[in-house]
Amino acid sequence: MVRLRLRAWGMLLMVIFAACVTRPAHAQPTAPPLVWAGDPEGGAPYVQADPDDPTHLVGFDVEVADLLAHGLGRSAQFRFITFSSLPQGIARGDADIGLSGIEDTPALRASMSVTLPYYEFQEVLSVRTADASRWRTLADLKGRRIGTLGGTLAYEILLQAQRSHDIVPVSYDDDVHPFEDLINERVDAVLLDNVLAFRRSRTVKGFTVQPASVATGHYVGVLSKPNAALRDRCNEILRAAMQDGRLEQILRRWQVWNDDQGRLYARVLAGQPIEPVVGLDTSHAVSGLSSWEAALRYMPSLLRAAVITIVLSCLSMALAIGLGVLIASGRVYGHPVLRWLLTGYVELARGTPVLLQLFVLYYGIATAIRLPAFIAAFLGLGLNYAAYESEIYRASLEAVGRGQLEAARTLGFSEWQILRLIRAPQAFRLALAPMTNDFVALLKDSSLVSVLTVVELTKQTQIFATNLGSWVIPGALCAALYLAMSLPLSGLARRLEAKWKAAA
Repeated sequence: MVRLRLRAWGMLLMVIFAACVTRPAHAQPTAPPLVWAGDPEGGAPYVQADPDDPTHLVGFDVEVADLLAHGLGRSAQFRFITFSSLPQGIARGDADIGLSGIEDTPALRASMSVTLPYYEFQEVLSVRTADASRWRTLADLKGRRIGTLGGTLAYEILLQAQRSHDIVPVSYDDDVHPFEDLINERVDAVLLDNVLAFRRSRTVKGFTVQPASVATGHYVGVLSKPNAALRDRCNEILRAAMQDGRLEQILRRWQVWNDDQGRLYARVLAGQPIEPVVGLDTSHAVSGLSSWEAALRYMPSLLRAAVITIVLSCLSMALAIGLGVLIASGRVYGHPVLRWLLTGYVELARGTPVLLQLFVLYYGIATAIRLPAFIAAFLGLGLNYAAYESEIYRASLEAVGRGQLEAARTLGFSEWQILRLIRAPQAFRLALAPMTNDFVALLKDSSLVSVLTVVELTKQTQIFATNLGSWVIPGALCAALYLAMSLPLSGLARRLEAKWKAAA
């Protein structure tokens, strides 16, 4: 009887377990989330962290992503990708779609699947309020410095104006510092889309946005070429949202709706083709060229940027070596107070990021001293690497045998003679290899100075890759130029080492 009850309970448990784990025939698998990418650094009104809850994202592109995901019957899942790398990240499959104020361009259409435009913007000129009456158009700014975001439609407009009006384009990695430099008189104007310009005008005072539009562009979603079917479904959802007013409600909530959007939506719903850019001569664009033709067109710019890189690196390394020798000598021979101060400098320079030091030199002290971008970059790299060089020289000086030093003192040599004739030559031989390594590292770290508007080799390569829509050839050319600059230095160091080894 007991066995029968146990069997009955066992069968009941098996039935319950089977019912729990077996999926009914009509049940559908859960749809995967719609992974969308953006860059929160762009801030409101595109994508930003909610001030009340930093773990939550807000912005009209966030709501557009939710709109698309809901229309697809999926949930939205955000993935961070740097703005300048969004197309490349989408192409390699890091996300399904990119939405972060991405501008529609011929190059983007050639390399990616692009949704229909969901927002129309105007490229506008911002100048200091005192100059608003005399600088109304790009033609009025002949020979002047104009800032903008690198790799954008506005940057292409400035490159075109450089040829026709002798304008000097100044490239930035964000939309905050161009307006700060405008107020600080480092640039004479800023060219950006009206969404960014009017947003900054609410927090930064002292500049005026000119009413005349320089060019018209559109924000789009970007998907990989093989994902054209998903792009088409997204277009259907966007058209429906334009027709029933849901998209307008999103834009009104973020205070970016204007009459341009109503006219854009009417054209989209009527099936009219929308040009990616209106008001820009694209005859010089690289999107219609082959990769190698584009590379030939960009090669002079890359070579000029390489010259800036090598000059900046050599000057910074010279400063680092000079200061490093003084710091090392002070720590070996100086008064205890001086040694304590120099040690503090070394620890501060090595313990804080060089990028932070560059920002402090260029932006942090701008109210007191307005350093030119190249000078700030030269000082930032030189002062930072001086700390590392000083440690190499100090260790090399202290590696010289005490017996030699004592013998020299016994023979009546002064400390200066001992340093110049005995200690320094041997220390230099010991320091040569790490010095060479530091120079090569500085050569590569010079890419960081693009945050100060210095267009060096890596920054110019990034602009080239953005306009071309691919990193393959630009990246290969950039690597080849860096190798061409660093290998001769390494060869020279090896030759000196071999010569000294043979002499020993």
